[in-house]
Amino acid sequence: MGLQPLEFSDCYLDSPWFRERIRAHEAELERTNKFIKELIKDGKNLIAATKSLSAAQRKFAHSLRDFKFEFIGDAETDDERCIDASLREFSNFLKNLEEQREIMALSVTETLIKPLEKFRKEQLGAVKEEKKKFDKETEKNYSLIDKHLNLSAKKKDSHLQEADIQVEQNRQHFYELSLEYVCKLQEIQERKKFEFVEPMLSFFQGMFTFYHQGHELAKDFNHYKMELQINIQNTRNRFEGTRSEVEELMNKIRQNPKDHKRASQFTAEGYLYVQEKRPAPFGSSWVKHYCMYRKAAKKFNIIPFEHRSGGKLGDGEVFYLKECTKRHTDSIDRRFCFDVEAADRPGVSLTMQAFSEEERKQWLEALGGKEALFHSFNRAIVPRPEGSAQLDKMGFTILRKCISAVETRGINDQGLYRVVGVSSKVQRLLSMLMDVKTCNEVDLENSIDWEVKTITSALKQYLRSLPEPLMTYELHGDFIVPAKSGSPESRVNAIHFLVHKLPEKNKEMLDILVKHLTNVSNHSKQNLMTVANLGVVFGPTLMRPQEETVAAIMDLKFQNIVVEILIENHEKIFRTLPDATFPEPVSLSPSPPNAPPRQSKRQGQRTKRPVAVYNLCLELEDGDSPNPPKEDTPPSSLDSLSSPSPTTATVPGPPGPDKNHLLADGGSFGDWTSTGTSQPRSCMVQWLNPQSPTTPSCNPAVTPPSPKSAPVLLSPATVADKPPESVINRKARAVYPCEAEHSSELSFEIGAIFEDVQTSREPGWLEGTLNGKRGLIPQNYVKLL
Repeated sequence: MGLQPLEFSDCYLDSPWFRERIRAHEAELERTNKFIKELIKDGKNLIAATKSLSAAQRKFAHSLRDFKFEFIGDAETDDERCIDASLREFSNFLKNLEEQREIMALSVTETLIKPLEKFRKEQLGAVKEEKKKFDKETEKNYSLIDKHLNLSAKKKDSHLQEADIQVEQNRQHFYELSLEYVCKLQEIQERKKFEFVEPMLSFFQGMFTFYHQGHELAKDFNHYKMELQINIQNTRNRFEGTRSEVEELMNKIRQNPKDHKRASQFTAEGYLYVQEKRPAPFGSSWVKHYCMYRKAAKKFNIIPFEHRSGGKLGDGEVFYLKECTKRHTDSIDRRFCFDVEAADRPGVSLTMQAFSEEERKQWLEALGGKEALFHSFNRAIVPRPEGSAQLDKMGFTILRKCISAVETRGINDQGLYRVVGVSSKVQRLLSMLMDVKTCNEVDLENSIDWEVKTITSALKQYLRSLPEPLMTYELHGDFIVPAKSGSPESRVNAIHFLVHKLPEKNKEMLDILVKHLTNVSNHSKQNLMTVANLGVVFGPTLMRPQEETVAAIMDLKFQNIVVEILIENHEKIFRTLPDATFPEPVSLSPSPPNAPPRQSKRQGQRTKRPVAVYNLCLELEDGDSPNPPKEDTPPSSLDSLSSPSPTTATVPGPPGPDKNHLLADGGSFGDWTSTGTSQPRSCMVQWLNPQSPTTPSCNPAVTPPSPKSAPVLLSPATVADKPPESVINRKARAVYPCEAEHSSELSFEIGAIFEDVQTSREPGWLEGTLNGKRGLIPQNYVKLL
């Protein structure tokens, strides 16, 4: 049996059974309210799931559209073309289907969710308010009656009459409210039937409309599906017909590979390990090459290739064979070796190693090789100038030849001195330059045999091969001190003084080199080699401590600063005499005072980011060695590559939440108060800080770097290093507007929300996604959420 009707006459009796019937109606409305509330929640979840499904379907459709089959050979069949085009058809089908699904999701909100929310708020909510009034009035009415009946009969008649009138009025008000409440209860019970079911009908109508649209799309797709099935079957049949032929051929070659050798234009080809000799500190290494030899032309091609590094192919070399000689194990501590001598490179001999004795015999036969005694082999070897680099007349000749060639041929080459040459070619050039017999024959300015990157790498290798760095071990600590403290002017004066303490030959060679680097930096718009980038390259080359310690490693970034000062102030340092009043270096307190960081001459302008910062090849291009030496920077100089450089100083921007980030994270000026150092401090510290004649003081007016400073060009080692505090898959909000100056940066306004924010490889920058585009974001311009 359903709910009993509520009679209006029962409102005056207000019997216990009447109250039970009211409570039954109220319980039913409460159950209805909870049901509608849960249904609205489920409906919203359904809409969210529909949108998620639609997004996944659209992504799937995009993936299908963007993929394209590659075919083997130089043509494909009509069936294959149809199969290739089928993915785009599938994508279009899904796209049309998801458009209808999107319409359905919108209709669910309008036809189901909003009407139910309105009914629950306006109708059921109104009943709840009526119930509160009814309960309150019930309590008031019967409390007043109890109080009235407790009045003493001895009170005055006027007082009793007044009380009777008040009670009667209150009872009439209670009856009217009761009538209205009963009417509302019965009205809502009847109204909910159509107010609730009608939105459900609209919802199902929208759903069926969606499925009908899908049915219509399926009918349209059916004809194409039949044709595609034929294309697939034809292709399958051809595959089955050719697979047996392929397997048969494979088995024949497996049983007797020599009888099925592929015809080739080369007399012999295959992998050989080639010995690469390097200056004394590095020894030698064996690098795998793919070698090809044409007997008619005596032309030998070798291409370095390393399978373990994902198949990295390097730059090949070509030479003409003069003779080939078998090596015996009493002359080399490896088996299966032989030597080849190049006819077009007098004195150049390469030692190669085959995979087996049988392969060595095949190579010797193809190359016309011969047996040789140990002593005869020794006579054929031309001594290499390993570790023989000296600061002599030959050294100055090498330096001038390389600089002249670079300034003539490659002063505008992007990444000059950062892009390194093929290590085998670099070593060969350096050997020829350091040989008195061949040095004058090498024409670097007009010869196309030597690339600019090979010349620059040879120059750097020569400087690193010197028995002592160009700026000497003795003055290394004194050069570091001014880079760590003092004003910009006092730093220049200190470096000026120390340069003139160098031995004459060292100072002369340093003058020639720094003058050249100044010229290179003047073309930085073309070659992207700013003063900061040149400091990164030549800091570890021109300066290094005599003893390798952790403290010395931490000083590498300051070596870069010293080189930057030399480049920016070349004329003053090398063309004028230093201040004669500058004090002689003596040991002082190990704690340098705080001072503002050195500012760039171009302060006030925002430095443009290098255009090719992500495109420069900073590794050996041919992978000559499984573990090639780092041509640009020793492993201990990674900090210097990521530290902020004075040449990247910019006009101070808005004081973001991390306005001192670059100073703190870069490390160049973040450790002024550190006491741990292996180098003695000198009394020049006081001279560098003239604010006080006795006590060094900190300058509080340190100009913070702009939140958006252009990062320096990074080496591969630095790119691989993560900043100390990494950010992974976070959201961030822009607190300052930003206009991108490079295609890799993002432009945004205040309040922009970035998705998938991560720590960038470049110090002081983040990577994030805004409006579907991913790029770099200045860390100080955003706040992580």
